[in-house]
Amino acid sequence: MKLKVTVNQTEYEIDVEVEEEEPKGLGPIIIGVNAGSNQIPTKASVSAVSSNAVVAPLAGSVARILVSEGDEIESGQVLLILEAMKMETEITAPAAGRVARILVAPGEPVQGGQALIEF
Repeated sequence: MKLKVTVNQTEYEIDVEVEEEEPKGLGPIIIGVNAGSNQIPTKASVSAVSSNAVVAPLAGSVARILVSEGDEIESGQVLLILEAMKMETEITAPAAGRVARILVAPGEPVQGGQALIEF
């Protein structure tokens, strides 16, 4: 392909080669909710801690609180469930200890990084 280019009021004629890119395929197309092969996760387990408090790893709303103030908890125990985009995320204890304060209530919206439970 020939192009005409003007630089400082001087015209130049340039030959340019254009490489054709091979179009990429769409990949597999899955019809249906699960199409029988790939499982869609409905729960995730997340350990999120900041000094003496468990914090929300993502924005969502508190679906259920599974502990009470004063409860003794074990490492890995599910403390509460957050719901975000119709997915439930289990928030687990990073270590054994005692629940000092619960800072949220069921149905309350939370932001990522917000403290949920203090030890």
